[in-house]
Amino acid sequence: MARPRTSRKRLLAILLGALGLAALEPLRASVGAPAPTASPVADIPAEYVGWYRQAAGTCPDLDWALLAAIGKVETNHGRAELPGVSSGTNYAGAGGPMQFLAPTFAEVRSKHPEVGSDLYDPATAIPAAAHYLCDSGLAVGDEYGAIFTYNRADWYVAKVRAQAAAYRAAP
Repeated sequence: MARPRTSRKRLLAILLGALGLAALEPLRASVGAPAPTASPVADIPAEYVGWYRQAAGTCPDLDWALLAAIGKVETNHGRAELPGVSSGTNYAGAGGPMQFLAPTFAEVRSKHPEVGSDLYDPATAIPAAAHYLCDSGLAVGDEYGAIFTYNRADWYVAKVRAQAAAYRAAP
């Protein structure tokens, strides 16, 4: 039994539609859909990469990737549009791109007077975070303890370590 012509027309329309969509796919990426990044490091603003690398040099066991991972998890390298990132504090009282509590930031500054006074300035907050991590255990090789001191949650430590591993593995 022969199929009705309408089925062939419908099939032809479906095939032509699919081909048309496939042909438009390259245009979709250029018109507004975000292109995938080739490397996790490509997501970090260039000036932040410089600050992370420079600040990591203040502690022998701190690499820039761990510091950058904390910046990513805390505020997406200062880009999160949340309370406390560029002004004020969040629900927990933390502020700045590295999310310091005011007393913790003051303590870091008292031990490391070269750290600037503006916790909302990444050029200040990132070195402060490096010193804090170093003082919290990295200086004696306790990476887990240092990260846990930064934010007392096992899930946080795991998330930071995973992000740091992704940065280290990136080309």
